[in-house]
Amino acid sequence: MLFDTHCHLDDPKFDEDRDALMQNLPGEGIYACLSCGCDLAYSRASAALARKYSFVYAAAGIHPHEAAKVHPGDLDALIALFADPRVVALGEIGLDYYYDFAPRKVQRDLLAEQLNLAYNMKKPVVLHVREAQGEMISLLEERRGKLPGGVLHSYSGSAESARQYLEMGFYISFSGAVTFKNAEKVRRAALAVPLDRILIETDSPYLSPVPHRGKRNTPALVRHVCDKLAELFEMAPEDMARITRDNALRLFCI
Repeated sequence: MLFDTHCHLDDPKFDEDRDALMQNLPGEGIYACLSCGCDLAYSRASAALARKYSFVYAAAGIHPHEAAKVHPGDLDALIALFADPRVVALGEIGLDYYYDFAPRKVQRDLLAEQLNLAYNMKKPVVLHVREAQGEMISLLEERRGKLPGGVLHSYSGSAESARQYLEMGFYISFSGAVTFKNAEKVRRAALAVPLDRILIETDSPYLSPVPHRGKRNTPALVRHVCDKLAELFEMAPEDMARITRDNALRLFCI
């Protein structure tokens, strides 16, 4: 049974068939999903889905793309969502210097505020990092020992950066990108991660794995990520599924 540690079940791409999709997931081998918010509204929607479906958990946070749109009171409203025990992590938060949809200082300031929230609430963080590995590592180093853990989602950095995150106690999650033909860098990074720190995800409805590229992704397709990692580590897919599931349960205290 598989644990998809990062999906966006609240995304409008699921609006037409969400209920049917969700009802089918347990039969497709899905043990649990973590639906991650990207702003206050989507975080609320993810929390509602977690209350509706017993195998869904939620993360609440504000994505770096949305950093310039935060209103007074949004962070207080975000904190209120954690009264629900099914909201188990703070995310998706981070830095994105590839798209730069928000000024970098605004991204950094919002990330720092949310990392402080994670410390105060003792919740793990779900981190988005693109073209900003060095700065993210520096920010986390400043808080070494002050965060209750977390995960680098859909990891695309180097093996060396992965080792730095691991040394600080973080988990590393791999998405469908690990199946892409030209993703040797991602596969090298995966092999640098100890089995007790590796997670799998879909980032659905985005990042569909081979052989489903170009189509809508769903949590059920996390099996392709699991199969590719099992191939890389030369183990049975069911063993990789068990290992990554147990890692997720441990990280999110489920």
